[in-house]
Amino acid sequence: MKAAVLHGQEDVRIEETDAPVLHTGEVRIRIGTALTCGTDLKVYRRGYHARMITPPALFGHEFAGTITEMAEDVAGWKIGDRVVAANSAPCEECRYCKNHQPNLCDDLLFLNGAYAESIVVPARIVEKNLLPLSTDTAFADAALTEPLACVVRGADDCELQAGQRILIIGSGPIGLMFAALAQNIGCEVHLAGRGETRLQSAAQLGAITHEVRGEDVVAAVNANDLFDVVIEAVGKPACWEAAVKIVRKGGTVNFFGGCSKGTSITLDTERIHYSNLTLLASFHHTPATIRKALEHIEAGRIRANDFVTGECTLNELPTIFQEMAQGNRAVKTLIHTQTVTP
Repeated sequence: MKAAVLHGQEDVRIEETDAPVLHTGEVRIRIGTALTCGTDLKVYRRGYHARMITPPALFGHEFAGTITEMAEDVAGWKIGDRVVAANSAPCEECRYCKNHQPNLCDDLLFLNGAYAESIVVPARIVEKNLLPLSTDTAFADAALTEPLACVVRGADDCELQAGQRILIIGSGPIGLMFAALAQNIGCEVHLAGRGETRLQSAAQLGAITHEVRGEDVVAAVNANDLFDVVIEAVGKPACWEAAVKIVRKGGTVNFFGGCSKGTSITLDTERIHYSNLTLLASFHHTPATIRKALEHIEAGRIRANDFVTGECTLNELPTIFQEMAQGNRAVKTLIHTQTVTP
């Protein structure tokens, strides 16, 4: 099969690879749609991810498609079922899983290989995080399930409520999904970011936009009234620090964007203490938020058209990642992985 293989830092190649053999409990899915992702861009730039992927390895993790083959012991599914799978599944045996924190599982099993003609889903993910799609759910919409599940977890952690004044720092796909979800909840949504296309997308989702020039988020927002909740969705230390400066007394900051290993920040401890701030970080998703995300998608509250700003073939994928690494402001790109339409 044809697939994208990550070989190292900024080195992705489209290759003919042997289709993996099915093992107990596994299914093979013909990719209907794959989407680019900010996490994949980080992996591309760094050449690896300590927990998710070690090159050389198949690449990509946002997808939806059709089951074309199943191991003999797989029950509850059939050939031709339209499905979406998460990119991980917890063990349900470790201390974190037993403490209702499956996103922190000591043995979190990850899945990569969405940028390909097909993908084999491991038994654990088939069991815990493979979901059926309704007949009218487009693959492009369904492929948003995994990133949206992370956003759902972040929104739940913040306990977002109607009427709250919130600021999202970051105009990438995750920031825009936060804007869409918060708007649906009934929040007054502000978004600070860069890129004309991305800020236009945020405005179309109902957000009040603030263009960031340089690194000064505080100056871009210029808020007379501080925010009830600030969500940092960039993953830069300067943005983490800015978030704490522009949240109101008693407010909540979610450090959602993951910074590079070894980075640090400086915070005003007096402000944190005497303003009674809640500082938290949300990581990854859970089986519960995967299901909540798909519910939002199938209810029409989250649509691919609001986030996908380009399309390409699988052969063009390396060029797309080169452009993304150079600052291309496309939100998400839809990858046509099939060379022949069924």
